[in-house]
Amino acid sequence: MLSKDELLDLAESIRAEGQHKDIVLDADGVLLDGRNRLAACEIAGVEPRFTNYTGNNPTALILSNNVYRRHISKGQQAMITAMAMRSVSGHSLRDLAKLHGLSRSRLSAANVVLKHAPDLAEQVRTGTVPLDTAYNTVSERKARAAALQETYDRLREHAPDLAERVTQSEITLDDATAALDERLETERLRQYVINADTVRLADGDTTPPLAELVERGDIIWPEAHQRAEEFAVHRRDSIQRSRQALHVIAEHWTAVQDLAARPDTPYARDILDGLAPVARTLAQRLITLD
Repeated sequence: MLSKDELLDLAESIRAEGQHKDIVLDADGVLLDGRNRLAACEIAGVEPRFTNYTGNNPTALILSNNVYRRHISKGQQAMITAMAMRSVSGHSLRDLAKLHGLSRSRLSAANVVLKHAPDLAEQVRTGTVPLDTAYNTVSERKARAAALQETYDRLREHAPDLAERVTQSEITLDDATAALDERLETERLRQYVINADTVRLADGDTTPPLAELVERGDIIWPEAHQRAEEFAVHRRDSIQRSRQALHVIAEHWTAVQDLAARPDTPYARDILDGLAPVARTLAQRLITLD
């Protein structure tokens, strides 16, 4: 409605010049457009002039004759249109935007806000909150909800018991997630230790398996994991050193072959006598192998 002063001005105009535009009623006599004119006629003491609407889209008439000629933002216009048209089928978003002179993106944003946050939609309609702000808020809410759902689905997949406790409000989702992460980390450590134990056993190590020490309570999984990593590093270094030593032997294999060709000669004895006991034993074995 117009303000009191504006309504009095309109009444004075109608009293002096007459009613310029008809008041529109639908087939049932419901007022579609012209409530300010009707009120001004009553104030002016002038018999109002009516006309009947013959179209098939009274909502569009109301919007076009009222909303779009008022000094409100495009965001408010989009929200009012979305609210008015959501119960009307048969119109695509593009058609609605074109019909009401709005951008499709703005009308789409209004629909999203209206669907997911009616409280914000009402604030947009009244101009309390801009449409862009409301849309961003809804997007953030949806993102948070999706993240929570993803976390809960992960919980149900890996720890149904914890998910059930969350459902029963026995623990929070954050606490359940932390408990799941701890379980998964423990399982990762356990599997690493078991794999290391398998390699140690295959290599001929006779010390008790680390997993067995954990089961006995002598150590915990993080300590067993640390020992397993140290074993892996030591094994890798040992393999590298052995490879390097064998490469050196291979590079000087002709000397071994030379000794093997004349093992009982003064030449061979002079070479062997000049070696340290360990090197001499190795040379004798290599000669035999050759």
